[in-house]
Amino acid sequence: MMALPSDWPNQLPRRLLLTLRLGEMPEHVPAWRACQRHGVPFGEHLDGGPIDRLLSHFGGGMRLARVHSARTGREQAPSRVGARRFDDIEQLSGVARVLRIELQQGDRLPELMTALAQLPTVEHARPERLVDMGLDGSAVHPSPLPAAVPQAASVDMQEAWAARDLIRLTEALAYAPGDPTVIMGLADTGVVMDHPALHRALRPGFDTVDLQASAGGPELVGDDAGADADPQDEVGHGTGCAGIVCADSPDLPPGAAGRCQVLPARVLGAALKGQRRVGIGSVANIDAGMKRLIDLGVKVINMSFGTASSQLSPDEPPPHSEVVRYALARGVILVAASGNSGLTEPFYPAALPGVIAVGAVDLQGKPARFSTRGDHVALSAPGQGIWTCGLNGWQRANGTSFAAPFVSAVCALMAARAEARACPIDPEMTRQLLVQSSRPHAQAGESGMGRGVLDALAALRALDDWLDRHDGLQADD
Repeated sequence: MMALPSDWPNQLPRRLLLTLRLGEMPEHVPAWRACQRHGVPFGEHLDGGPIDRLLSHFGGGMRLARVHSARTGREQAPSRVGARRFDDIEQLSGVARVLRIELQQGDRLPELMTALAQLPTVEHARPERLVDMGLDGSAVHPSPLPAAVPQAASVDMQEAWAARDLIRLTEALAYAPGDPTVIMGLADTGVVMDHPALHRALRPGFDTVDLQASAGGPELVGDDAGADADPQDEVGHGTGCAGIVCADSPDLPPGAAGRCQVLPARVLGAALKGQRRVGIGSVANIDAGMKRLIDLGVKVINMSFGTASSQLSPDEPPPHSEVVRYALARGVILVAASGNSGLTEPFYPAALPGVIAVGAVDLQGKPARFSTRGDHVALSAPGQGIWTCGLNGWQRANGTSFAAPFVSAVCALMAARAEARACPIDPEMTRQLLVQSSRPHAQAGESGMGRGVLDALAALRALDDWLDRHDGLQADD
């Protein structure tokens, strides 16, 4: 995961995201997915009043759509029109009330957002920002990462096993092998769907990328038009994360999630940074993919992307807030990479309440110099010298992007273990058990790297202890 290069804008031109207050969303506004995939016309007006006048005055004209589709489909509730199909959780979390607006002119966007924020019907107005990540996690920061080994390299099995041994993964999988009915969502650059090491555990997946090339912006390559649902990876980042979770090959250690399965959501497309491809997507694209994963029933979502607080305006709400609230209300466990700046600073979504933020350690368990720190970081996991799947064969990857999937995989094992005992576990308890069972950092007094280093076996045993106590409390009732 990385911050946007300094020569790239971190927002899409002429686009903004508008969150209306509860009860203010008009019924007639279509969903973005309906417009892109099913030919429904975009909306050309919103309230017939002050919002429309401001958008026309500052933006010269517009088209708009809801970022999210309702959990309840038209065929399930034919008498409920448009926005009325959203349920109470969708409304209260805010996902039912977020609009993506495209303007004809964007030079007065700051003035427009200031004016919109004064209206009583508006909760938030902010630019639609870009989120970026690099395949090896390298970024411009004080502590550069070791270079990643090129695609199709031969795997150093001793090094590959070292990451798994550090977190006692082999013992954990023997203790609790997972369950194919428990699905982990992977919101990333997609996955190489026919990779020989991955196909056994992959669900079909989908694509929400919808970007537009702009002057001075990143050079987009490959599929960026939002015209299909194919989650095929064109960067390698998502495939690398998937390999950590569900690899099944004699050339790699087994996937950390055991028998659990993975549902890939391609929420970031591909752009060129020099001669290298990196993943890039908009907040709206990412959030739409996240909500769809939740509505499809995933139990865990891995989020190896982020935006630094320094990239936001002082009064701008953190990105992904609505969809994170929605996920937590649905009982979905969220895991995010802390960032690769080497600084102490919040990255979002990792720093949002309820998200399990993961820092990176090397194969000896020492904190990686590049790992972003902060009080919000829950724990750390291996994130340097990680052997996993690549676009063509294998890769050796570095970054907190590749530490987070280890934690996500253990969360999936915990969810499967809890469900096998007929006692589902919620996101907050999952976080507590992971933190309490983590192994202390090798050096005392380490700050901003969480409570300790992931211990997969200890986390599962702590879960069983909690389930035993929980069953006893229920029996007393």
